[in-house]
Amino acid sequence: MKSNRIAQTGMVAAVYAACTLMTMLFLGNLAWGPVQFRVSEALCALALFTPNAVPGLTLGCAIANLANIALSGTGALGLLDVVFGSAATCAGAFITWKLRRHPVVALLGPVVANAVIVPAYLPILLTATGFYTIPFTSISLDGAYPLMYLFGLVTTGVGEAVIMYVLGYPLARSLARAPYFKDASPFGAGVGRAA
Repeated sequence: MKSNRIAQTGMVAAVYAACTLMTMLFLGNLAWGPVQFRVSEALCALALFTPNAVPGLTLGCAIANLANIALSGTGALGLLDVVFGSAATCAGAFITWKLRRHPVVALLGPVVANAVIVPAYLPILLTATGFYTIPFTSISLDGAYPLMYLFGLVTTGVGEAVIMYVLGYPLARSLARAPYFKDASPFGAGVGRAA
């Protein structure tokens, strides 16, 4: 039984890290930055089915954020993302697990956790690397931490909500139909039938 938990945790970590790095390769700064659509966050929906998703998602986020240090050259400041970004994913996944009986509400966990935590350190990280203007504008937010935090709160929250409800919720509904997940489904007995 313990080996099954370890295997689930490792598989979730690997998939999360791979999805995040693929997002970085194909969507550039949309996995990191002031406006984020980290596609891998949709995997937080796995916490609706198993508590093993919580450490798996946390580990996967830490691995992806460590890889980003090497790829983006953020240096030691990138450790802010490793620690606090992973904490945001952990908190969001934990809330999802705790509220799993109400899937639509449970998926707000990652939205709120990321919207509150990520903008607290992201301005420091981005400003130090010379990258903080409002995207698609030339408006610089350097030295205006409260404004940067508010901007990040909105954009990170909206980006996370889009990912969780446009990708994560349909993913969870699809997984609930799979025999492996059916017994742990938070959607009730009728989920296997066509809607």
